Order: sequence, then structure tokens, then C-alpha cells
Amino acid sequence: MSDAIRAHFAANRPAFRQYIVELLTELVAQRTVNAGKARLDECPGQEVPGEETRVVDVLKPYLEALDIPYEVHALHPRRANIIATLGSGGQAMAVGVHSDIVPPGDGWATDPYVVTEKDGMLLGRGVLDDKGPIACAMAAMKLLVECGVQLNGRLQLAAIASEEYHEQGEPDPGIHYLLEHTTWKPDFAIIPDIGENMKGIDIAEKGRSEIHVTAHGKQAHGSTPDRGINAVYKAAQLITLIEGTTLPHTVHPILGKPSINLGLIHGGAASNIVPGECGFTLDVRYVPGMSAEGVAEHIRGLAAQVADDFEIRVGHDAPPHAIDADNPLVHAVQRCAEPVLGFVPQPFGMGGGTFAKAFNLGGIPAVGWGPGDDEAFHVVDEYVPVEQLVDFAECLALLAMDLLGTR
Repeated sequence: MSDAIRAHFAANRPAFRQYIVELLTELVAQRTVNAGKARLDECPGQEVPGEETRVVDVLKPYLEALDIPYEVHALHPRRANIIATLGSGGQAMAVGVHSDIVPPGDGWATDPYVVTEKDGMLLGRGVLDDKGPIACAMAAMKLLVECGVQLNGRLQLAAIASEEYHEQGEPDPGIHYLLEHTTWKPDFAIIPDIGENMKGIDIAEKGRSEIHVTAHGKQAHGSTPDRGINAVYKAAQLITLIEGTTLPHTVHPILGKPSINLGLIHGGAASNIVPGECGFTLDVRYVPGMSAEGVAEHIRGLAAQVADDFEIRVGHDAPPHAIDADNPLVHAVQRCAEPVLGFVPQPFGMGGGTFAKAFNLGGIPAVGWGPGDDEAFHVVDEYVPVEQLVDFAECLALLAMDLLGTR
């Protein structure tokens, strides 16, 4: 059956290419910028961050044209998720993609909301991250429908809200809402949000924690600094210790060692005032065997070498996850990729996070695998090779048949 699918795809490759580009053009035109409420002024025409319902509205007629049923789930009416299902019964393989984008930024050679083709590349905000893969999944479904394939299970396209940014203190309208407040629970998930030009399969991701540190001093006039205690100086002493520290850990075979980065710092009210407070935030990427609270305790030990009144607390925290390189999902990806791409993708781990984390921590085997260059994410003139999108669509169709079987 797979040989017939591949033959049909090869004979109609230009038509599938056009289908992907046309759908992607419509998707990129939708301004679904998600950078938080504080930056809404940078998002002309948007009333809320994300507004991923715009993507849902684009996909509906495409799905209806193929007679593919879908469900819309929305915690917020302008931030909807859509799950389209091809097939019935059996197990479900989801392609989990996010429908929000980061702000375009300045310096684009083209209009970031208009797909432009140049030298075999498609340019535009979201062509790779992550609207290109949405179009690929739709093309994979179209291929299976055209060939009359009856899956012994369900291929699902899940276009999910709110991956790029989460508003602190507010419920997630995307993946966590779907997995925790609906009945949707696929058996496998492919997350095409890693780049690597389809050569890598993301099987493990480090945990990420924000550690918030506050140094306390005593405010005084800038002309008499001896009458105060400079909180910035105290923070600087601790930062020097943090820069030279090694977090306690056991090297992970895939993820390696943890990392720590000072990402934010703020202190002082004016240059002629001795600052009474200074705060900074650490971004910590940690490996299995570690915990956010364990990292915070290590920082507290360093702080005690400077003063005994630092405040140190854990903010955002997402634990690490990993699946075995011999997981059947990994092998299925490798089997289906090789005849199309001419190489076998290899497992690896990464410090960043994708939807794969939520799936795996929720008991659903998931891997990251998809098209594009990992250096093309979040950059000006975001790009993706158009032929990679076409190849990925074929791979997804073959993978659905491999994992789910056919009748």
C-alpha cells in the first residue's frame, strides 16, 4: 500500500506543493502574534494575544472540502484549538502544531505576513514555526483521502494555541487545557517544531525553571553611600558566585549537563540613590535527577556566603522528559523517513521545550521531528525549504499508515 501512496504522491507532487504553499499563504496572513498583554500595542489588529481562532477559521473549509471531521475547543473564544480526525477506531496519532507566532521584529526584506518564495525557500513569519507543518499535515491527510486509504486508527491534526508565550498567573488555553479539560488523549504525537532538517528526532528535553532572587539593602542618598547598603553590590557578589558554580547533577546520556543563565536584572530607582533592592531571574535548564527546588537550594547556599537576607524562590517550572531511543515511535519515524529522504534521522536531546514535553509528562509518547533549519526559528526573514515541506507531508502520511495500520 505504501508503494502505491508514494507513486501517487510522486505523480502529483507539483499539485501537493501548490496546495501546501496556498494553504500556508493563508495561514501566514493571519496575525496570531503571541507575546503577552503588555506587548499588544506591537500587534496591530489583535484584541488579545495569539488570536489563534483565526487559524482555526482558515482550516475549517479545507477540512470540510476533504470531508474530515473536526472539533473546536476553546477556553477563550479568540484562542481556539482545532482537532481534525481522519479515520476511526483504533489508536490515534496526533501531529501537534502551534498556531501562534512570535512578533516579526524589524528588518525584514519582505512583508512578514506575505509568503514569498526565493531560491527554493519560503519566507514569512510562521512558515517554519509552526504554520508550515500545519500545511504539511493537511497535505498528508489530503494524500490519504485521495488514495482511499482506510486507516486502522486515527490521524489527527491538532492546531494548538499558546506555545510561544504564557501569561503568568493565567490558565493555558492550549495544550494543558486540551489534555486536562477535554477527553482528547492521542496514543502517539509528532511535534514538528525542532528544525534539524528532519535529520534529528527529539526524544528528550531539559527541564526549565526560573529562579527569582531578591537582594535587600538599605536606601540612602547617593552622596553618602556609607549610610546605606547597596543591594546591587550584594546581588553582584552573588552573581559572581553563580557564574562560577556547577550545579550538582549526573550527566544524562542524551541531555548532558544543566545550564544556568542570568536573563533579567533590575535594581535602583535613580543614579543618586543607594539602591535598597535588586532582583534578578535565572533561567535554569536541568536534567533528569535534578529538581527546581534542588537548584534553588544550591543558590541559597551560595547566597549565604554573601548575606543571610536574600529571597530566593522558584517561579515557572517545567520538568525534564525523555523517552527511550528504542521506543516504537522512534523506529517508525526512521522507517518512514529513509525511503523519502535518503537518510535515517537520529535521536537527540535539546535544552528548549516543545509540546512533546506536555504529551510525554502526560503519558503520551511524543517526539519532535520536522522540517527546516533550527537556526531559522524566531529570526528576521524566517525561512523554510519548500521541498522539505513537501517531503514532510509524504512522510507524515507514511508514518500514519505505519503506526496505525490500514484495513
